[in-house]
Amino acid sequence: MTLHVLTAEPTHSVWDRALEPRLRVESSDQVHFECVDASGGQVNPAMTAEEFQRVDRTRIHALTGPVWVEGAEPGDVLQIDVLATQHRGWGWSSVIEGLGFLKDRFRTPTLFHWQLDGDETRSLWPAVVPIRPFLGVMGVARAEDGSFRTRPPGSFGGNLDVRELCAGARLYLPVYNLGALFSCGDGHAAQGDGEVCINGIECPLDVTLRFHLHKQQMLTGPIVESTEAVAPDTRSDSWVVVESAEDPATAARNTTNRMIDLLISRWGFSDVHAYILCSVALRLRLSQVVNEPMYTISGAISKSILPERELFPIA
Repeated sequence: MTLHVLTAEPTHSVWDRALEPRLRVESSDQVHFECVDASGGQVNPAMTAEEFQRVDRTRIHALTGPVWVEGAEPGDVLQIDVLATQHRGWGWSSVIEGLGFLKDRFRTPTLFHWQLDGDETRSLWPAVVPIRPFLGVMGVARAEDGSFRTRPPGSFGGNLDVRELCAGARLYLPVYNLGALFSCGDGHAAQGDGEVCINGIECPLDVTLRFHLHKQQMLTGPIVESTEAVAPDTRSDSWVVVESAEDPATAARNTTNRMIDLLISRWGFSDVHAYILCSVALRLRLSQVVNEPMYTISGAISKSILPERELFPIA
């Protein structure tokens, strides 16, 4: 086993199997990746919302890589163990007009800065948000020729935004090209299910990964192996909003809107800060699919994040 270090620059913001690998490793090797934030290093802790509107969107999801894994070929499975993550003390979230799950309600461009203190942040007081750093993008080169933007995920991995992929987790990806050509980036200090305002807590992130190659194994898409210890904030003592509708997306929007309204009315958040908090802390889950034609979506925020309240105090 060898430990390698791969600096962020030069980054790339497309999937393209023609990209030259920046590093060659053996199966069982570890790589310490330095990853800039999702903006490609354009956002800084002093940036204003007006300045944020002028960032170069073609640099979004600036990735570190590609890494060539010796012996990897189509039909193999690449195992990626997330060994360690380290944020750099700051992050950001935004609201962008025309984007996000509630784009009809939230239209004003917003840039929110987070200070990350160890394993929590109090920047959106009175919420205390636990920090669970993970990479939003981990993937291998796609099977097709050409350059493809990184926003859509796929069977190759990519922009998965799965919050369980923090230290202690394991990701399995099918290999489509010689060397696999693995890249990663889009560090998040925290993220809720759905990432509803379009961001988690975006941040530069240093990550140590270990690769292992499984020869000629059947896999059609990403699999995540996780444990309860990976995301301890998912415990059951939560505030949960429940909505049902024939369209799951409608139920999910109604759930998110109601949680925002609850945070405003009971904890005094502004509407946009409640939206951002949902994007980094809300657990948005499909609760039932059997009562056709109605589907039920639940949205939960851990009680540990918010000051103690009684919704309807007994007089």
